[in-house]
Amino acid sequence: MRILSGMQPTSHLHLGNYLGALRNWVKLQDEPGAECLYCVVDLHAITVPYDAGHLTDATREIAAAYIAGGIDPERSAVFAQSAVPGHSQLMWLLSTMAQLGKLERMTQFKDKAGKNRERAGLGLFAYPVLMAADILIYKATHVPVGEDQKQHLELARDLASTFNTRYGAEHFIQPEPFIQGEGARVMSLRDGSQKMSKSADSDMSRINLTDDADTIAKKIRKAKTDPEPLPAAADELDARPEAKNLVTIYAAMSDRTKADVLAEFAGRPFSEFKPALVDLCVERLAPITSRMNELLGDTAELDRILAKGADRARAIAGPVVRETMDIMGFWKG
Repeated sequence: MRILSGMQPTSHLHLGNYLGALRNWVKLQDEPGAECLYCVVDLHAITVPYDAGHLTDATREIAAAYIAGGIDPERSAVFAQSAVPGHSQLMWLLSTMAQLGKLERMTQFKDKAGKNRERAGLGLFAYPVLMAADILIYKATHVPVGEDQKQHLELARDLASTFNTRYGAEHFIQPEPFIQGEGARVMSLRDGSQKMSKSADSDMSRINLTDDADTIAKKIRKAKTDPEPLPAAADELDARPEAKNLVTIYAAMSDRTKADVLAEFAGRPFSEFKPALVDLCVERLAPITSRMNELLGDTAELDRILAKGADRARAIAGPVVRETMDIMGFWKG
């Protein structure tokens, strides 16, 4: 089993990233025989307007969040996507097989391009092909993905199949999705119908992994709720998205089910539930924030970790790119 995943260095990681992805990545390190590669996908980050002067620091911050959240760089490769040139090289090779029709149907492209699709950059349009290259270059067998990325993973599987069929070679592996479990859908603290997002305008809508205890407490106290007390059964939360979100966060942070949480807090108002949620979040997130600050205070050590991870990644990626080019008939200079 070889596992590959990554996050963009576009902003601070938040509680939804931790509960929906990062915490599960940590657990995957313990899968028998698993080899894990976790990259900071900085090439993806430049498909939309970004601050070039901040990109390196943002990459370091995401890497620090990985490690602080429990990724062990001695067991898993932690690296920047751009440090492995093969990602871009394989993307071009795969792009010759990617069909425009399939790329035009990608939901994320439609959402990000909006009404200005004619002005969207090629990078944004071809984003899924680069994601396919990210996966196939390591011959990853499993990819932890949320529901919003399943369409991109399916394209990676299609491109692997297309290549193998076109060249008559069992070269690329068709990766399997590793769908996230409990806590994968953490919603905005301001709107329970919207997923917690790094790009949301209001910082009050999310709990960042860099937030201190006072900031976490303020955000949870001001989180949108309704006037009703907490119910006794989890299905009674379905029509109450904000209440469901806070209970979901509590359950995920305490490694309990929503039913267990409601058994403790049923009938109690949010004026009693929110302080308990504050205490739990601060207790669980404080060590992560502290470790992140420690890592970011020693950029030389963080850069050493990233360089070592890139060496491990290139050792896998290089031969795959060379073999791909050999199969395609390129000159061996």
